[in-house]
Amino acid sequence: MSASSLLYANPLTGASSMSDWIGEGPVRCADAGGAVRLSSAGGDDDHFTVWCPEVFPDRIRVSWEFSPVREPGLAMLFFGAAARDGGSIFDPQLQPRTGAYPQYHSGDLHTLHVSYFRRRWEDERAFHTCNLRKSPGFHLVAQGADPLPPVVDARGAFYRVEVVKDGADVSFAVDGLPLFSWHDDETAGPRVRTGRIGFRQMAPLVADYRNLKVHAL
Repeated sequence: MSASSLLYANPLTGASSMSDWIGEGPVRCADAGGAVRLSSAGGDDDHFTVWCPEVFPDRIRVSWEFSPVREPGLAMLFFGAAARDGGSIFDPQLQPRTGAYPQYHSGDLHTLHVSYFRRRWEDERAFHTCNLRKSPGFHLVAQGADPLPPVVDARGAFYRVEVVKDGADVSFAVDGLPLFSWHDDETAGPRVRTGRIGFRQMAPLVADYRNLKVHAL
């Protein structure tokens, strides 16, 4: 892929790498030996989202490296996030968001979000899947297996996560292994187009991130 197609790159080498990101909820950023460590500064039910400051076009490839540090919990990426009317997700007329999931899946946002490393609840730990949902409305539109190991077996390893949004077509992969693909036929509402990306974690997950890149397709 040509260098000119790179829209955004952030090595996420430490907390300062996210100084211009916008946090919602009790997000804690820390240095983690060349990565940024995200965790909740609150209790086990105090979740958070942190948004990249850029707005991206409709056709993008988002990739980053992820390493789970402490379970249980859940990791998620929002992408194509905009207000329902197509405006900014930070419009002061929208309802405040504090990291609680219903504010994102059934609130003011029009977005797609993929959840992976789903270890928050007992049934998620018993059968590991990655889920793609479309909002508003909490529509489960695609699902695939989750190959990520538990913390005890990951042993600090990083895994490359990739989301491709090619207009109406979305695919998801970990370490180059395709996990699902989906075409939006708009049966669950208008297609998600341009918008922001953001990381969300459910407490008490602690996880490290590095090497975030967004390319235009």
